[in-house]
Amino acid sequence: MSSTCNLQSNFLLSQRNLWNNIEGRGRKLGTNNIMFKFSKQKTPSSSASCSLSYKSNISYSSSGKFGEFGGKFVPELLMTCLDDLEHEFYKALNDVKFQEELGTSLTDYVGRETPLYYAERLTKHHKGKDGCGPEIYLKREDLNHGGAHKINNALGQAMLAKRMGRMSIVTATGAGQHGVATAAVCAKLGLSCIVFMGNLDIQRQPSNVRLMKLLGAQVKSVDGNYKDASSEAVREWVSNLETSYHLPGSVIGPHPCPTMVREFQSVIGKEVRKQAMEKWGGKPDVLVACVGGGSNAMGLFHEFIQDEDVKLVGVEAAGYGLESGRHSATLSKGIVGVYHGTMSYLLQDDEGQIIGPYSIGVGLECPGVGPELSYLKDNGRAKFHAITDEEALHAYKRLCRLEGIFPALEASHALAFLEKLCPTLPDGSKVVVSCSGRGDKDAATVQKFDNLHAITALMAKSNSSNTSKDLFDYDTT
Repeated sequence: MSSTCNLQSNFLLSQRNLWNNIEGRGRKLGTNNIMFKFSKQKTPSSSASCSLSYKSNISYSSSGKFGEFGGKFVPELLMTCLDDLEHEFYKALNDVKFQEELGTSLTDYVGRETPLYYAERLTKHHKGKDGCGPEIYLKREDLNHGGAHKINNALGQAMLAKRMGRMSIVTATGAGQHGVATAAVCAKLGLSCIVFMGNLDIQRQPSNVRLMKLLGAQVKSVDGNYKDASSEAVREWVSNLETSYHLPGSVIGPHPCPTMVREFQSVIGKEVRKQAMEKWGGKPDVLVACVGGGSNAMGLFHEFIQDEDVKLVGVEAAGYGLESGRHSATLSKGIVGVYHGTMSYLLQDDEGQIIGPYSIGVGLECPGVGPELSYLKDNGRAKFHAITDEEALHAYKRLCRLEGIFPALEASHALAFLEKLCPTLPDGSKVVVSCSGRGDKDAATVQKFDNLHAITALMAKSNSSNTSKDLFDYDTT
């Protein structure tokens, strides 16, 4: 970045009103007259499709727009910083040495490629009475170093930050998986790391907080949850643009952030294409991924967007139900607006105030969603559905007991949707589900819900009228 950025940062700190369109509230926009078209591009050949090059074959405009979504809704004084970041990003993508170092680290440090695992017993569970049904494969991102897909992006961006001379990393995390990944790669590369995390999330994910601190990160508590931590991380970055680097963990924020995260996560889909060709000589029929902000989904989907015979299915968190007001189903119930520097679907009220999201899967608690996913929703290329807490919990335990795999509660939402998806698919269809993270971090939460159910059953049996208390009102430790 140019030295101009440091001078700009002081002015920005004194002009907090300029920051309202980034962290304060959404800006509601009408959508009735907006139409979207999906431009088709030639599908790559089978030989090219097996390449794991990290360079994209698609060019992007500097506006970072996906239809009407995306862009840079930021104060003018930040444009130079984002333009510099974009320039360095594309320069790195075309740098052979950078790509070789990234590829080596993904292999030797992260542990890629992750397996495409045939879930035989889960497949049998989802067969119909006639024995027919799809074959289910899991993309095992839970086997990455750190236990989630988050490290793919964290590694790429931390390498980019060091390349730019930015030795101080600032980020925010919800469930803690991105925080752990960022802390790990900062330790590897000799970078300092500050992770902002909501105090509510700290209480729910104490194991990840301990890991971040062991890895040398400074964990700063913020009142609230991920949305509040994300805003505080941006403020920290703005206070010293000359030496710090804001490392987003999802495909949100002003351009080039969504594109950067998506590109570093696209290794997931590239591997799936290669592995599918090796295992059954073709492409998957359906790809399924949970959706919070969208990094996991876009990492899986991006490679196959041009393959219109491959169905893309995103699964959001319905929480207590879509009509309950306690959910994180942004694409299902959201309204188009501007938040954190980009235009996308948002959870907001009629006055444009951001509505706090909720999910048992903490990593899905995001009030917005990536602009590219918003575009894929509106042009119909991807379909989105929502799964409740209860359904996700059943899916968590189902995978544990059928396959001996602990899925994150976030990934359990995608797994739960198989109950509804599988009966609609032809026999022998190939379904790939992204197991985006491991679920040992969630074992205590699952146990707490089981204890609550036991308490509720006992209260119902004794005709108690106090069965509607919230889960976390109970001390079930």
